Amino acid sequence: MKVYDTPSIRNVALVGHGGCGKTSLVSAMLFDMGAVNRLGRVDDGTTATDFDPDEIERRISLQAALAWGEWRKMKLNLLDAPGYAAFFAEAQASLRVADAALLVVDSVAGVEVQSERAWRYAGEQGIPRLIVVNRMDRERASFLRTLDSLQSAFGRGVIPLAIPLGEEKGFVGVADLLTEKADVYSDDQSGKFQAVDLPAEVREAANTWREKLVEMVAESNEDLMEEFFDKGTLPHDDLVRGLRQAVLAGRIFPVLAASSGRNVAVQPILDAIVDLLPSPVDRGEAIGMDPMKKEPTSRPPSATAPLSGFVFKTLADPHAGRISLFRVYSGILKSDGTVHNANRDVAERVGALFLLQGKNQTPVPEIQAGDLGAVAKLKETQTNDTLCDKAHPIVYPPIAFTEPATTFAIEPKTRGDEDKISQALHRIMEEDPVLRLSRDAQTHEMLLSGTGQLHIEVAVGKLRKRFKVEVNLKKPKIPYRETIKAAAEGHGRHKKQTGGHGQFGDCKIRMRPLARGEDFKFVDDIFGGSIPKNFIPAVEKGIQEARLKGFVAGFPMVDFQVELFDGQYHDVDSSEMSFKIAGSLAFKDAVARCRPTLLEPIMRVEIAVPEEHAGSVMGDLSSRRGRPQGMEPRGGLQVIKAEVPLSEMLSYDAELTSMTGGRGSYHMEMSRYEEVPGHLQEKIVTASRAERGEQVAEA
Repeated sequence: MKVYDTPSIRNVALVGHGGCGKTSLVSAMLFDMGAVNRLGRVDDGTTATDFDPDEIERRISLQAALAWGEWRKMKLNLLDAPGYAAFFAEAQASLRVADAALLVVDSVAGVEVQSERAWRYAGEQGIPRLIVVNRMDRERASFLRTLDSLQSAFGRGVIPLAIPLGEEKGFVGVADLLTEKADVYSDDQSGKFQAVDLPAEVREAANTWREKLVEMVAESNEDLMEEFFDKGTLPHDDLVRGLRQAVLAGRIFPVLAASSGRNVAVQPILDAIVDLLPSPVDRGEAIGMDPMKKEPTSRPPSATAPLSGFVFKTLADPHAGRISLFRVYSGILKSDGTVHNANRDVAERVGALFLLQGKNQTPVPEIQAGDLGAVAKLKETQTNDTLCDKAHPIVYPPIAFTEPATTFAIEPKTRGDEDKISQALHRIMEEDPVLRLSRDAQTHEMLLSGTGQLHIEVAVGKLRKRFKVEVNLKKPKIPYRETIKAAAEGHGRHKKQTGGHGQFGDCKIRMRPLARGEDFKFVDDIFGGSIPKNFIPAVEKGIQEARLKGFVAGFPMVDFQVELFDGQYHDVDSSEMSFKIAGSLAFKDAVARCRPTLLEPIMRVEIAVPEEHAGSVMGDLSSRRGRPQGMEPRGGLQVIKAEVPLSEMLSYDAELTSMTGGRGSYHMEMSRYEEVPGHLQEKIVTASRAERGEQVAEA
C-alpha cells in the first residue's frame, strides 16, 4: 500500500444542508478516481459512505464517514458529513480535521439553513472553502439563481470558476473560465467527456464571468493589481497562482456546477481540490498545549517532527470493537507500536493501522503527518484525545460539540433490562459524544439527551438493532418540589399498646421557611431531657423520610428548618421506631399550617436566531412565562437570553424549528427553583395525585 507524503495530501470535508447530494458526490468522485468500481447510489444503498443500516433505510447520512482516492498523484481524503441539524456535531468533527471545506448546495433550493451553519463553522476554523452547485440536472435547477443566493449569504468573494452548459435535463457539462474550454460529458454516467471550444450560446456569459474572476483575483494582491492595470487582464499562470493564494487566504470562494447523480462535471471539482485547496503543509503548524509546562506549543506538519495525532471520531463496531479515527498532525504513526495518550497520561498499544473507504479497511504500515487513518481496539482513548510521543507531549484543544437541547425519559420494554440499556448506551455514547445519559434523583427516571428528536430516535434505533434492547421514549417528568411560606408548630404522638412492650413517642416541632436553595436544617432544641439524646436522630429521620414524600402533591419538600423543642418518652415503651413515626406525624401536622406551595425549575436559556425571527421568538417566550434577560449579536445571529420554566420548554426543539424554518438553535441549563403561579398549581397537584392513584377529590 502506497504511503503518501504530507504535500501530496488534501483533506476535504463535504458539508451542506441535508439532501443536497454530498454522499452521491463523494460516490462520483471515488468512481472517477478509480477508488471504487461502480457509481454508488443513495436510493440503492450502495454508496461507500452511507453504510450504516439506519442510513440505508432512511436514505440520509447520520454520521461522518471517511473515504479516499488518488487524483493526479495526490491523495484526496473526503469526509462526508451529515447535513441535518440533529447531526451537526459530525460536521464539526469533520471540519476540525479538514484543511478545506467543500460546501455542496442544491441547484433548486440554493443556500439553506445548514449551509449557513456549516459555512460559519468553517470560517471559525479558518479553512478555505470551495462551493459546488449540485444536482444541476434537476427540474427547476438554476445556476444563476443559486449563485445569487450564495453571494447574498456569503458575499462577493463567491465567484464562478465554471458555468454550466444547459440546465435541468439539458445539463451536459461546464465551461471552464480559466482554460476557456468546455467539457461535454457522455450521458452514460461514466464521467467521460470531450473538451471542445466554448459553444456560441455561452461565450458571452463565460467572457463576462471570466472578467469578474480576473478582477477579483487582481483585487486580492497588490502586484497582480498593478499588472491588471497595466495589461487590462492577467496572464493564465499569474491568474491561477493568484487565485490559489486568494482561496487559501479566504478572500475568494470559487463555485463549480455538477450533477453527482449523472456523474457530470465531477472531475473539474477534483482538479480544483488539487490545484486550489491547501495541503497540510500550506496550513502550517498545529497549535496545542504542553501538559507539563502548561503553556502553548506547536507541531510542524512534518514527518521528521515528534509524533502527534488527534482522535476526531469513534465508531462502536459490534465485531471489531471500538475504532478510532484520527489525524496525524506531525511525525509518523506506525502499526504495532506504543503511543502516549496525553489527555489521560497513559500508554496505548497501537495494533494494525488502516485507511477507511466507508466501512472497508485497507491495512497500511504507517500514516504520515497530515494524513487521516484509523485503528481498532485502543483501550483508553476516546474522541477528542491527543496521541503523541511521550518525550514530547502535546494536547490539542477538544472539539466544542453542540450541546444537547432535547431530553426524553427512556424505560425498558422488558423489566430487568435497565443495566443492559445503560451498558449499550455507553457504547453508543463513545461514538456520539453529544448524547448524554443521566438519572433524575427525584423522579428516578433514566434520561437521554440529544440535539433533537431525530437524534434520540436514531440512538434508540441503534439500541434495538445493535444491542437487541427495546425501550420506550416519553417526555420526562418535571422535578417539581414543595416548600412552605409560613412558620408553625406541629405535634406528633405515636402510642400503641399491643400487650407486652408498647410503642410510645411524642415530639413537638417548630417549622419555618429558609431561603431558596438552603434545602433542610434540623435543630435540636431539647432542654431538660424531655426526649433522650439517643432518640433525637430518629425524630430527624422520620421528618426526612416524610419530607421526601411531600405534602401537597408528593414532591420532595425543601428550604425549611425544623426545631425539635419538646416531647415525652416512656422508659419501657419508647424506641427509635416510635420517635421516627412521631417525627413524621409532627411534620405533617405542622406543614398543614405552614402554607405549603409548589416550586418549579427555572432554566437559563440562550436562543440563537437570525435577526428577522428575533421578534417572533421573543413573543413566543412571553407566552411560555419566559422573562427575557437581554439580546446580543453573535456571528451574524441574535442571541436571546431568557429565564423560562422547564415545563414550558419540553417541546421547544420542534417549535423553534417551526418558527425559524430550522435556522434557530438553543441551549439551556438549570438556574433555580421558583414558586409555581397559583392558577397552575391545582392542575399539577391533580395530575400528580392521579398518577399516584390517589383520590383527586382530596386536592
